[in-house]
Amino acid sequence: MWHAFQLGIFYVIEWFYSFSHDWGMAIVLITILFRILIYPITRKQFKSTYQMQKLQPKLNEIKTKYAGDTQRQQEETMKIYKEAKFNPLSGCLPMLLQMPIFMALYWVLRGLPDFIAESGKFTSGLTPSFYHIVSDLTLSPKEVFTTQGVLPALIYVLLVVLFAGSMLVPLLMNKNRERQTLIMTGVMSIFMIWIGWSAPAGVLLYWDVSSLIGVGQQYASKKLLERKDTIAEEEVADITPVKVEVVRKDKKSRPKKSK
Repeated sequence: MWHAFQLGIFYVIEWFYSFSHDWGMAIVLITILFRILIYPITRKQFKSTYQMQKLQPKLNEIKTKYAGDTQRQQEETMKIYKEAKFNPLSGCLPMLLQMPIFMALYWVLRGLPDFIAESGKFTSGLTPSFYHIVSDLTLSPKEVFTTQGVLPALIYVLLVVLFAGSMLVPLLMNKNRERQTLIMTGVMSIFMIWIGWSAPAGVLLYWDVSSLIGVGQQYASKKLLERKDTIAEEEVADITPVKVEVVRKDKKSRPKKSK
């Protein structure tokens, strides 16, 4: 099953290559296609993230109010989630959906020369590149740096930096970010650099393009949700009657006429 899935990924890349005539562009196109297919799910993720931002002030109040009672914090947090109909796990699904693609693409690119040779449709010894900007998509930054030196490895290093930065950018778009979350994300970004250093450049290209599209979709969704909230608030303001406070003056006693 796993090998069949890898073959399926290769045939899709090959199909895009048939009219783009570039392996890197084929990976970019398959990434765009996949992001379009999972957009209904990622849209729910963006909405969930936006809801989390709105709930963050209340959650911070709970942490402050019940600082020494972890169980009470959890109970009150779950109450807020229930009232807002918010599911904190809904944001994990797009990441889980991408992982099989990511892993299959990793092994396909590792063995891409073999897949190309096996298909029998291309010249033997063909090096898959991205418009000669990335000379070989099957090589990792580590391999290029070790065998070719610093200068040829620069574009590969850039792919790694973007790969690690894909963890930070969505968080920086969140106004209510916490210090602890920033530290955890920073550690995760360093871990991503370690992974990306040994990953094929084609995998890094896939992830970078996917992250760029995701950031654009998240920004557009956030603006749309903010606009909807603004319109809803304006409608409530128009419906709510204006309360006018009337302050009655104290009656002054009239002076009596002298007879």
